[in-house]
Amino acid sequence: MAMSKLQDLDDLPKVMGDDGQFHATDEAVDLSGTPIEAWVALLFFWALGLTVFYQFFTRYVLNDSASWTEEIARYLLIATVFTGAAIGVAKNNHIQVDFFFRFMPARLSYAVALLVDVMRIAFFGAATFLTGQMMQKLGSYKMTIIDLPMNWVYGVVMAGFAAMCLRSIWVMRIHLQRGYTVLERPESEMTDR
Repeated sequence: MAMSKLQDLDDLPKVMGDDGQFHATDEAVDLSGTPIEAWVALLFFWALGLTVFYQFFTRYVLNDSASWTEEIARYLLIATVFTGAAIGVAKNNHIQVDFFFRFMPARLSYAVALLVDVMRIAFFGAATFLTGQMMQKLGSYKMTIIDLPMNWVYGVVMAGFAAMCLRSIWVMRIHLQRGYTVLERPESEMTDR
């Protein structure tokens, strides 16, 4: 038994060369498959990070806190979440319960999964529409501390909902082309970009 474990260790890739030096190479980083939503979310995330750092610096180093950073950080967090949620829709990895799909007949399982896709599209479409209506009702309402329109924040939220709706349509199209959904086969991934 101990001998087989030693043989298994010999089969592993070597990271320490005969010269005693560490030899490891990383795979090339390929960002070509990164969706646009991820870049936008990253931009908002970095803006949030810089804002919070500025807030920390002014509060604890200069002992004169910048009052606008709290509000702007909140809005940047909202923007990061709503643009990042579109990534989750594109990857189709939001929380889902696939327990019952294992026991349903195949045709019923496929029909229910497509119904889930249609309901997701309807939900995100309705959320986009309702956010647009709310923006119209807000009109020229301004942020609390900074004299900027609140519709900028809700515009990002509406863009996030619209991106989630479009990605939901894209996911449903892939499900229809494949003939099965992720609910039926949880091990499958959304690879078509």
